[in-house]
Amino acid sequence: MFGFFQPRYLRDAKELLSAASRIYRYKKDLLNQQEKELFKNLLANLHIALKSKDRNQIEHAGKALEAVAIHHAPPQRSAWLRENCEVLLVAVILAAAIRAYFLQPFKIPTGSMQPTLYGIVSEKTDAPFPNPVIRFFEFFILGKNYIEVQSKSDEAVVALKEKTYLNFFTFTEISCEQNTYNVFAPKTQLEQDFGVRPGRFYRAGETIARGVIRSGDQLLVDKMSYNFIFPKAGDIFVFKTTGIKRIEETLPQGIDSQHYIKRLAGMPGETLRISPPILYVDGQPASGNGFSKVMSCQNGYQGYTNGLARGYKFQYLGDPNMEFRVPPKSYFALGDNSPNSSDSRYWGPLPARNVTGRALLVYWPISPRWGWIIGR
Repeated sequence: MFGFFQPRYLRDAKELLSAASRIYRYKKDLLNQQEKELFKNLLANLHIALKSKDRNQIEHAGKALEAVAIHHAPPQRSAWLRENCEVLLVAVILAAAIRAYFLQPFKIPTGSMQPTLYGIVSEKTDAPFPNPVIRFFEFFILGKNYIEVQSKSDEAVVALKEKTYLNFFTFTEISCEQNTYNVFAPKTQLEQDFGVRPGRFYRAGETIARGVIRSGDQLLVDKMSYNFIFPKAGDIFVFKTTGIKRIEETLPQGIDSQHYIKRLAGMPGETLRISPPILYVDGQPASGNGFSKVMSCQNGYQGYTNGLARGYKFQYLGDPNMEFRVPPKSYFALGDNSPNSSDSRYWGPLPARNVTGRALLVYWPISPRWGWIIGR
């Protein structure tokens, strides 16, 4: 335990003795008798010298042993490759640890948090597209993508299949009776905004989809903070939908859970009520910057509502006189785009154990929403 305080030459000699002993054990079956005897004698000489603690004797024995050990050491083939692989492995491990315990990338899938955060937005257009250079920069800076697909023959759409690569690039394969088209666009946008769906028939040369798609905000989720502090009202947070029955019933077969992002509107024990456009918490209008913006009905915000824009009333807070008390170990989550958000008004309180973390910053695209999210 006091090795740290020994003279440097003693520590170096002991390390040499240990390393040379390993080389001898590794190579002894390949050495002839004369080489074995020499190696064993040199190991013994250094061992004796260390006992004597005579510096000159130790250094002399060490140099002799070092020369033989280096000669018989296993060859270091492709050392540069091994070292680079080690660096890469460490980087992968660190990235996995960061994702698991500190930060996680997340893509806004829908418009339920607009205009605070944007989901994927698409629109048809007949206007001329800019040149490829401008389109390249618009995509990598602004997340703006142009699509144009025309039918090659008279045929009907058979199926649409979405594929996502690197959690970033989403394509949809449009399978028709005679041809297949790969479009750099999510399936939902093709169906809802461009009307592409199974059974629809197109003439040869007819446009299947042409327009602009703006990527949803890509953000980082802080997974660490909530290990030390409790979530608070007004936080924009990400959570899993595990165990929320009304969401699980809508998921595709084989998918048990999804991640949602909303604003934390109700804490355990608080009583909520919505009298449009105001959210009331324990009888008082909700306080905080985020709530104030939503309830202002300005700059794209429409206030809190008791249902969806298409007239659907929710089970919770479905009319101005309905109240709801948030159960223990639960939260009530609302989208900032209240008329177009499926949230706790529909599927009820969120179990506290489902919380993943709070939204930290938008890292892409470079838009007016780029930057820190905390405080919005």
